[in-house]
Amino acid sequence: MKLSSNLLAATLCLALVKASAQTDPPKGFLKGTIELADGSSLTGWIKDHMRSNASVVFLSNPTAKKKNYDGSLLNSVEIDGVKFLCVKKDFFKILSEGELDFLQKSSDVTGKVYYNGIEPAVALGTPGKPGDYFLYNTRKQELKLITKKNRDEVIATSFANDAAAIEKAKTANDDLAQLKEAVDIYNRRTTN
Repeated sequence: MKLSSNLLAATLCLALVKASAQTDPPKGFLKGTIELADGSSLTGWIKDHMRSNASVVFLSNPTAKKKNYDGSLLNSVEIDGVKFLCVKKDFFKILSEGELDFLQKSSDVTGKVYYNGIEPAVALGTPGKPGDYFLYNTRKQELKLITKKNRDEVIATSFANDAAAIEKAKTANDDLAQLKEAVDIYNRRTTN
């Protein structure tokens, strides 16, 4: 009798450990959601490979088969609460969201070979390099690289007729990351 109760206890412990292991994230993966190009969403575990090869690896559950997604197959990705937008096959971290998105480039697909069936095609990608800042007009689907040289022109055309946003953008000087505050001001105006 003692042997069977020990066996039962061991089996129960093994089942609990196995159940617990299935809810733990796989090594290198974080909880997240991908939005596919067709608008459908999948929630599961995501591993970020944006900088290395402009893709993410997705698992629907810890024991599922891994599936790679590049920016051509996705509209957006959210990894552990951080949102990324896919534009022209590249991934961009969303720093501010609204009518104007303030983005930071996370991948570079320029020159990457894709296949349309058996036909190879070379991706043109987007301007700039990972780490660069962009404004993205969501209505026009227009992406603008912001540099120290074109900053004033981009501010004037993107924040047209919003004096408060333009004024805030001018205080950013050469620290382009501070343009986020101007984008926040602009987006609050357009949502009110």
